[in-house]
Amino acid sequence: MENLDTLLTEHTVLPSSVMWAIFGAVVVVLLVLDLFLFNRKNEEPRFFHTLWMCIFYIVIALIFGVFVIYEEGADQGMLYFTGYLLEKSLSLDNIFVMSVVFASVGVPAKYQHRVLFWGILGALVMRGIMIFLGEALISRFHGVLYLFSVFLIWTGLKMLISKDGEEKPFKETKLYQYMSQIFHVTHELKGEHFVIKENNRWYMTPLLFALIIIETMDVIFAFDSIPAIFLVTEDVFLIYTSNIFAILGLRALYFLLAAIVSKFAYLKPALAIILMFIGSKIFLPHFGIEIAAWQSLSVTFALLFGGMLLSVFKDKTVIKN
Repeated sequence: MENLDTLLTEHTVLPSSVMWAIFGAVVVVLLVLDLFLFNRKNEEPRFFHTLWMCIFYIVIALIFGVFVIYEEGADQGMLYFTGYLLEKSLSLDNIFVMSVVFASVGVPAKYQHRVLFWGILGALVMRGIMIFLGEALISRFHGVLYLFSVFLIWTGLKMLISKDGEEKPFKETKLYQYMSQIFHVTHELKGEHFVIKENNRWYMTPLLFALIIIETMDVIFAFDSIPAIFLVTEDVFLIYTSNIFAILGLRALYFLLAAIVSKFAYLKPALAIILMFIGSKIFLPHFGIEIAAWQSLSVTFALLFGGMLLSVFKDKTVIKN
């Protein structure tokens, strides 16, 4: 690591503003390509197209991580990759929730991409707001990191001991019932429209209803992922970029895994242990234990993919189905 850092310091480091500008340009290009090239028509996603899109977004995220290593050093790069992998792993749980929302509201596969595209745009803004508010809070009250740690450990324990099947059907949740009472909703699709006007009254279609629910759920899930990544690094640039690159590839990952993610029996326990590991890191130095950036990345990677592999071995019908 030291030799790599020595080599990387020989070039002129770009200013922070330029790094943000490059990141912004990459995101804009990806969104434009997605909207006008990759998914121009409303149609059911094809497996190989979705697979290549998933690989494409992962490769872009990896390339950006190499760029971070080149500009800011190997340790910063490892922190970026840890944040990306952490957000990606937590988003796997979101995929199951998204599939439940779409099934409950009645959004067909050919319109789901449209909902998720605008959902990602909203997530770009909401995650940014939450991250910068978190950074402002930590800069003034650094002890809040210990609260984040306790919250993550408690969340991980709760996930670990919860039993499958405890969750209510989506239409029975308070969120669904509350939204249905507040807004005028038409239960019929009107093509790709989010809102329609009938009898001088505006109605939201199932597409907009699903979008609002997914945005709300993303904010709820962010209360787990954002405290977790602040315990990995306090660098806002690394936090936001790793979050956004993970979110940008979430849509393709959803179409690839939505049908089988619920069959990964050991995924939730793996995520629970990851949260507890990240949450406990802040306390370990008090016991003389220091965890390097590459070690944190290795543990997160091993837990995530170990849980998925165990699930495949347990139920070999995952691949067939």
